[in-house]
Amino acid sequence: MSKAHRGKGLRETAGHGRGTCPVCKREGVKIVYEQEVEGQKLKICKTCKATLANKKAAAAVK
Repeated sequence: MSKAHRGKGLRETAGHGRGTCPVCKREGVKIVYEQEVEGQKLKICKTCKATLANKKAAAAVK
């Protein structure tokens, strides 16, 4: 299984894929997951991606 968000592919990006997450405002985290947030395509961190997925799953159950 490929590990696209681990390292080799990130070396070409600015800051090796690290920066400030636009959702949680944390600095120095990998921002590599494209997600649609409020109608905009943003690159967000792993934690925010999981949070959005969990909220979506919880809303589907109700």
